[in-house]
Amino acid sequence: MGKESQVIFDRDVIEFVTVAAEFCKYLEQAEGKQRTTFVDTTLKILPLLYLKATLLPPCETLGEDLPEHYVTEETYEVLRMTLAGILAEKDAYLDVFMEDMKYSDQPITRYISEDLADIYQDIKDFIFVFQLGLNETMHDALAICQENFRLYWGQKLVNTLRALHEARYLQGDEEEDMDSEEDSEEDDPRQFPQ
Repeated sequence: MGKESQVIFDRDVIEFVTVAAEFCKYLEQAEGKQRTTFVDTTLKILPLLYLKATLLPPCETLGEDLPEHYVTEETYEVLRMTLAGILAEKDAYLDVFMEDMKYSDQPITRYISEDLADIYQDIKDFIFVFQLGLNETMHDALAICQENFRLYWGQKLVNTLRALHEARYLQGDEEEDMDSEEDSEEDDPRQFPQ
């Protein structure tokens, strides 16, 4: 068994793949969900995704060619718009941790839908390549996903979590009551998606 095989079949990698696939599936099937349910479930998946990413064994790319991408601009945009529709006025939030803040004394407006679509893009590209079942390509996709976690989507995930927390717990009582009534027929939001 080659070195790349040992890494890609590591228990922590398999657990990350499982949560990552669940995250992608949930976003892909989000259309028509109530905002309260969507926010509740996303608040449970994202910390788990972050945790599993931090437990991945270190690995570096072996091949010369980058693995192919799955997420097209159109796929990205359709997902982003679906999520923006669900989140409505809770989509925008102020970000004070962006790199651009060095040049500005004003917080920068970000969008949960865009951040989730960005995270989805990296994760889905990884899952797509991983499911092809070619050891070296799987290994390289994992290495790239890890690097992107460190540089990009890990920070986006943390920022988005803060915004989702605010949308879930710091909203007006009147709106919460209204959403609770709407969600009474929905699946229990405490359940992790199957």
